[in-house]
Amino acid sequence: MNAMSRDRLWAAVHTERARLAEDLAGLDEAGWAAPSLCGRWSVEDVVAHLTAVASIGRLRWMRSVLAARLDFDRHNQRRLEEHRGASPAETLERFRSVLLESTGPSGHTAAWLGEVVVHAQDVRRPLGLERTPGIGAATEVARFFARRDFAVPSRSTAAGLRLQATDGPFATGDGPLVRGTTTALVMAMAGRRAYCADLTGEGAAVLAARCPAG
Repeated sequence: MNAMSRDRLWAAVHTERARLAEDLAGLDEAGWAAPSLCGRWSVEDVVAHLTAVASIGRLRWMRSVLAARLDFDRHNQRRLEEHRGASPAETLERFRSVLLESTGPSGHTAAWLGEVVVHAQDVRRPLGLERTPGIGAATEVARFFARRDFAVPSRSTAAGLRLQATDGPFATGDGPLVRGTTTALVMAMAGRRAYCADLTGEGAAVLAARCPAG
């Protein structure tokens, strides 16, 4: 599978956002308030965060980070609160309004595809929603995560291990083998321990130990 062009990456971002919005359309109040796999954030918080990421360009992002004194958690929380609605319905509508935006804080388009892919699973898994990202999108994110530490220390998490997807072409690294679906490998590289149980191979326990507890 050849690497996607930037235009195709943005098209994948738009597609994955739309699929997530479909999944959330019938969610009740308890679902919106449910904890996600993303730290202390609820499902609604994660969706508001995705709206924020789609709504901020490089200069505004830099100003926001500087205003937060380089505290990225504080920066993310401020932007999340800015884009969370007065109700879950309004939060979802705000997310729908940015589905086709091609804006990001930097030119690392695969990273912003990763934002959608990872955070979509951050809410789907706790809610019991079985949909996963398209294999092309997940493969591009897996390749990006294996190459560098960016928003998450994915490259460091996978260092010294051989990762192999069971449902697509992704394979990388040398060392003890870790096998699983492309999505499970992506989520494990992103530090989501819940997905480590989906992995097999002699390196799976090593990868799980590198993921934060919780």
